[in-house]
Amino acid sequence: MSPEIKDLYEEYARGAMDRREFLGKLAIVAGGTSIAASLLPALEGAPAASQVVPKDDLRLETGYIKFPGETGEMRAYSAKPKGAGKLAGVIVIHENRGLNPHTEDVARRVALEGFHAIAPDALSPFGGTPENPDEARPLFQKLDRAANTKNFVAAVEYLKTGPQATGKVACRGFCWGGAVTNQVAVNAPDLAAAVPFYGSQPAPEDVPKIKAAMLIHYAGDDERINAGIPAFEEALKKAGIEYKICLYEGAGHAFMNDTGTRYHKEAAELAWKRTAAFLKEKLKS
Repeated sequence: MSPEIKDLYEEYARGAMDRREFLGKLAIVAGGTSIAASLLPALEGAPAASQVVPKDDLRLETGYIKFPGETGEMRAYSAKPKGAGKLAGVIVIHENRGLNPHTEDVARRVALEGFHAIAPDALSPFGGTPENPDEARPLFQKLDRAANTKNFVAAVEYLKTGPQATGKVACRGFCWGGAVTNQVAVNAPDLAAAVPFYGSQPAPEDVPKIKAAMLIHYAGDDERINAGIPAFEEALKKAGIEYKICLYEGAGHAFMNDTGTRYHKEAAELAWKRTAAFLKEKLKS
């Protein structure tokens, strides 16, 4: 599949165009409507087939929980080791497709690292993530950014104060969720660690508010997002914040998503290994 087609799909996934415009452009790039139609399954992925940890994994306790947020009740997917005692918490923030099977799978993977993972649904104010991804994308444009951040900050409090909580909480998010992770780090002084994956950076003047240790992942081939790295790093240094930036050459935006076309196996596995070690150090020590 050509880079041009992948770039076009990425623009569509980010909400830069609606489905009709995307399909029209795809037909032009691919060389015809029928060819474009044949490419759609590969582009849109098959989340259920790509799950690493099954929904009914006997090692885990899973289900849906609710917690109070800025905009009202927030729904989230919860996963934790079965029979565990006290657990540190990890918030998993989805991409701009909402809380889908892939994100729930990621939460289960995190839980198997020995944490209580929750994946809040950012679209809870609209009744939750629709089953159709095309219906979910426009809703992200309607989210109030400040209120959305406060909803995820509320997730920090939920995980910090639960009956099984150790009091330590981290946040990790991907793409849209990477940007939200950065905002949670700015706005949640109790956050112990933050791991944004290829997320838009916070304003430099907000960076000194960060108290969490930061492990920041970027794709080598991600010009738009990477343009913000120098100012972010300069602000982190000036504020004396503990941070590490990891750049994965040869990988593109969304390289962690193993249900998508930009999945980069080597980069994803290395980023996961680094993140697991980082979270264990910051949350379990």
